[in-house]
Amino acid sequence: MKKNKTKYFQLIFVLLMMSCNGIEDSHYYQTRKQNSKKEEVTRLSDDRTYELKLPVLKKRESYLWEDGKEFGLTKITKEFFRCKGSPLNPTKIDDSNLDKPLSYSDCEGCLKHSLPLIHGKENVYPVLIDILNYIQKQTKRKVIITCGHRCPIHNIYADNSSKNRTSKHMVGAEVDFYILGMEYTPMDVIELILQFYKTTPGYKGHREYESFARYQQDTDVQIKPWYNKEIFLKLYQKDEGRDVDNRHPYPYICIQVRYDRDEKERVAYSWDQAARGYLRY
Repeated sequence: MKKNKTKYFQLIFVLLMMSCNGIEDSHYYQTRKQNSKKEEVTRLSDDRTYELKLPVLKKRESYLWEDGKEFGLTKITKEFFRCKGSPLNPTKIDDSNLDKPLSYSDCEGCLKHSLPLIHGKENVYPVLIDILNYIQKQTKRKVIITCGHRCPIHNIYADNSSKNRTSKHMVGAEVDFYILGMEYTPMDVIELILQFYKTTPGYKGHREYESFARYQQDTDVQIKPWYNKEIFLKLYQKDEGRDVDNRHPYPYICIQVRYDRDEKERVAYSWDQAARGYLRY
């Protein structure tokens, strides 16, 4: 009986506590309602409401790296031309002069320096990018850039010959490349470059760009190069033009820029532009 009375009093105590809480809550909300103030919205007689237009679905524009994805390819940008130097490359020893052998160390890589500054901006000459994207679009095959920009340190490390010391790679005006799946048919790629100038608006109809001549003087390649007003084309066979960047066993094509259409001036190597015309980080 005592246990039942204890449970009975406990139940009554719980009910009383719950009712007190309910009274307190009710009193709180009543006080809050009394203290609240209403503010009416007033309008002028000539106020007008704006009509909400229905939203129109707009197709998202592609990012640079998404362009060309219909072929499983990525659009080529200036980023593909970054210097391939690396501090992990071993020191090269040139012992052609036994009395005074020379050693060459590679640069710190593209994370430590920029591309060349062209017209005040970090870039390579745009015609190189345009031609490579045209080739990629026409062939639906990937362009492999083996050598784009070379800083002066990497340039001499890659090839310390005297003829390479004025390379246009250092000023963003030269590129070496081949086409994946067309490694042994480089002449087909040459034909596409010639076609680029005959079909691209801005060049079409201008004889100085459409017409290519053959360079008759001696060069470091067996096949006579091609050139027009803007570019100079060389085709290296699989046993020609080998250096640190071009260690693959395939023929490759080299494009050099001769003329800047935007500035209407000749493009040539200069020590000042090569050595001082890029940023160090």
